[in-house]
Amino acid sequence: MLNILSGTQVKVLDRAYISSENIESWQLMERAANQFADWLVQHFPDFGREVIIFCGPGNNGGDGLAIARLISETYKRVMVVFFEESEKSSADYQINWSRLPNSVSRVFWRDFQSGTVQNPIVIDGIFGVGINRPVEGVFLEGIRIINRMSGDKIAIDVPSGIPADDCLKGEAVKADYTVTFQFPKLSLLFPEHAAFVGKMLLKDIGIPEQFLGGMSEGRLYVQYKDIPSMHRRFHQFSHKGDFGRVLLIGGKTGKVGSMVLAAKATLRTGSGLVFVSVPSSEKQILQISVPEAMVADNSELRDLSKYDAIGIGPGWGLDIDPDYFAEILRSVKRPVVIDADGLNLLAKYPHLFDFVPSGSILTPHLKEFERIVGGVACHRDRLEKAREFAQKQQIYIVLKGAYTSISCPDGSQYFNSSGNKFMATAGSGDVLTGVLSSFLGQGYHPKQAALCGVFHHGMAGDLAGAKKNRGLIASDIIESIPETFVQMKLQ
Repeated sequence: MLNILSGTQVKVLDRAYISSENIESWQLMERAANQFADWLVQHFPDFGREVIIFCGPGNNGGDGLAIARLISETYKRVMVVFFEESEKSSADYQINWSRLPNSVSRVFWRDFQSGTVQNPIVIDGIFGVGINRPVEGVFLEGIRIINRMSGDKIAIDVPSGIPADDCLKGEAVKADYTVTFQFPKLSLLFPEHAAFVGKMLLKDIGIPEQFLGGMSEGRLYVQYKDIPSMHRRFHQFSHKGDFGRVLLIGGKTGKVGSMVLAAKATLRTGSGLVFVSVPSSEKQILQISVPEAMVADNSELRDLSKYDAIGIGPGWGLDIDPDYFAEILRSVKRPVVIDADGLNLLAKYPHLFDFVPSGSILTPHLKEFERIVGGVACHRDRLEKAREFAQKQQIYIVLKGAYTSISCPDGSQYFNSSGNKFMATAGSGDVLTGVLSSFLGQGYHPKQAALCGVFHHGMAGDLAGAKKNRGLIASDIIESIPETFVQMKLQ
């Protein structure tokens, strides 16, 4: 897993590495430029397109100049748009300015005619992680020029105008891609910045994590390679009881589809036995839709100790007696998964949190979370509240969305890298409830269940989304869950 850094931490880390390795800062810049240039050439192989690089006076602009030099022998037309005379710029900017070949044209920003360029590749190197206030003056004009232009837009490290640690307060470049280096920057993961960041790509420039020292704030970025080692392994003599007994509670009249999706997802994730508690009027629908699941009657809710995991809330309705909910929570001696109307009931009756078992996993989307803890001005504040609430209640908060975050009782916070925009569809959350409940039932520690569950859910969405695109529905995610295990070679 990779640490997620603030803008200040990035600068400290760079200085520590440069000092330790006895290299010059421009040499580290060269590594970043090489990684960017290699990606650009592979991703945009039409070398006849014009490449226009906007370079601010700092080191982000220096990156842009280095990139211009590196790609100048591949792309036929490369132009640098600059804002300051080089002697007024950073030392590394000046070094890279002096190394520009004559084949790279140089245009002062006021003289740049954006209307004469058709479908260029536009690279934003105006500002990097150092910005912490709204952009003004000539640089704001530069941002506006970029945003008015056609073509593909790519930001170096962060889109100009986006603070590395906080939410945007002014204007920023709207990039299609952001190529960032070594470690993710926190604000690139904020939903408020999605329209500016575009697709984030992470490139390694060879700085080992050991140089972080004590700088880590306990925020980690979870990637594909991190997941297989977290999984339990089962042997050939395993039986269905070894794979867990899971109970799902919810599905009022008219909403039993939520439980159908949750039950199917639980089974597809590998649970051995799945029981579903729904109103008697909905039992037939459930049994026809999911013949592999068993319908639990009310008598089976009196003894919850026989279940290895319980998922509560999808389609449950808000007319549930809070005392009944409290009785269920009091009767459970192990972590549960709570979603949807289960969360809405907790928000409506906050005293119910007193009965939520330690280690439970709550899966709110942004609005559900705000119903519980109150409104926030920025996603950074939301993340802080999630971290504080998870510590206070000793539970796991899975805050759903792009880069779903998992806030843990120990104060650590994880950000998921799988998933896509097509998963924003009815029932996707019910599927996640089933996946998480399944992993809990299989004996995973709640943190493992949350990390694996969120990643596999997103990965299944990626596999399904590659085929279904905008037509993706929750059932497609379910059917792709087994393939995630196949690709990870998990037995």
